[in-house]
Amino acid sequence: MLTYLLRRLLLMIPTLLGITLVVFSVMALSPGGVGAQNMTDSNMKPEERKALMDYYNKRYGLDQPAPMQYLRWLNNVSPIGFEQDEGGKYTGFSFTKGMDLGESFYFGRPVSEILGERIPITLLLNIITIPLIYIVAIAIGVRSATQRGSGFDVSSSMVMLALWSIPTMLLGVLLLGFFASVQHWQWFPTAGIGSRAAHDMPFMPHWGSLWDVGKVFLGMLMGTSLLVWLSRWQERKLRAFLAGVFGLVVGVWMAQAHADFSLFAWVVLPVLGAAMLAGLGWMDYTPFRVIGLGFFGATLGILFALQFTADGFVRGFLFDRIWHLVLPVLCLSLGSSAALAKIIRASLLENLSADYARTARAKGLDEQTVLWKHVFRNSLLPLITIIAGLLPSLLAGSLIVENIFSINGMGQLAIEAVKSRDRELVLSITWISGFLTLIGYLIADFLYTLVDPRVTYD
Repeated sequence: MLTYLLRRLLLMIPTLLGITLVVFSVMALSPGGVGAQNMTDSNMKPEERKALMDYYNKRYGLDQPAPMQYLRWLNNVSPIGFEQDEGGKYTGFSFTKGMDLGESFYFGRPVSEILGERIPITLLLNIITIPLIYIVAIAIGVRSATQRGSGFDVSSSMVMLALWSIPTMLLGVLLLGFFASVQHWQWFPTAGIGSRAAHDMPFMPHWGSLWDVGKVFLGMLMGTSLLVWLSRWQERKLRAFLAGVFGLVVGVWMAQAHADFSLFAWVVLPVLGAAMLAGLGWMDYTPFRVIGLGFFGATLGILFALQFTADGFVRGFLFDRIWHLVLPVLCLSLGSSAALAKIIRASLLENLSADYARTARAKGLDEQTVLWKHVFRNSLLPLITIIAGLLPSLLAGSLIVENIFSINGMGQLAIEAVKSRDRELVLSITWISGFLTLIGYLIADFLYTLVDPRVTYD
């Protein structure tokens, strides 16, 4: 396995080089290419515009041939390579020069600084979306497969197919039109979070002190421990009841942060919280129950911890920011959950009728044991395959979602970079997207060995 891992990591280097080379070539061969004329105002005086173009050409090396420009960029982003002085001349080879993503043509700032502001926002969006996709899809897919032909199976299949068929752009517009418009239900804000608001978000690189970090992890630990301890109880009815009560209390607490949405906040939020946690508590499969309740416990712990700001406890401090993410998360997760639920249902139905499942039933095992200890594990293989492309697909989906909901993340940054022909930004975003794709496939290969012992890479 170690040899395989090292080989895959080494293969990432030429793969990323090929991806960035293709993108660079497309930009260079496109009409107008990448030149200083794109960074100047056409209304300027000719002599002023020419002087400014000469300055930009020398500053960014745009007066050099395209191959030299690519090699220059490659040397800058590589942790080892040739060092440059202030005049741009190469002084010698170094193994410790570090990475330099360059300076943005459009923003006039270091690319690393811009990415440090935008990545956390998209990261937070995906951290919330990915677990939600899998929890909803697995719950619906398992019930549909075990109750094949029932009313729930037929109705959920129709709903999932409808959600799967709706384009992300149209879904975002519909969510805005019905749930954020003054003409219908103005429950949610129309605009999302920006880089300034991201400083108060979890999972951000802007934590001010060690104690702030400690509060977040302490809250996460307490929330996770509470619900995981509850999930280990053997009495299913009591376990589901206590989890539902816990969700009800959390829903009421969240409603207090948004008292202006009285009907929705005080009715829907407590009911949803209670139903979600009670449903997870009712499940028989212990690993999935522990993971599901543990995830919600960690989330609730983080939310509670971050209510304590530098000025003390502030009611609704973080919920107000999370409130801006409700519609974008729904827009990203609904279609993916629907597609994943259909795949899970098909995989479970195939394995439920397999020979090993019939053998397990013949040995006297009950249906729940057959489902969760034998069939479910083998049905995870298609899900693992999807994991490989989930991270880059969500990043691509955020291109649409972030622009619809005015979220200043990587998606909006990518469109701005392409429109302005900002070569440094485009190449950096391409490199990140390609890296996430390769890491996703590597994670999928590793998970294959955990789920199916027959899979080996020795």
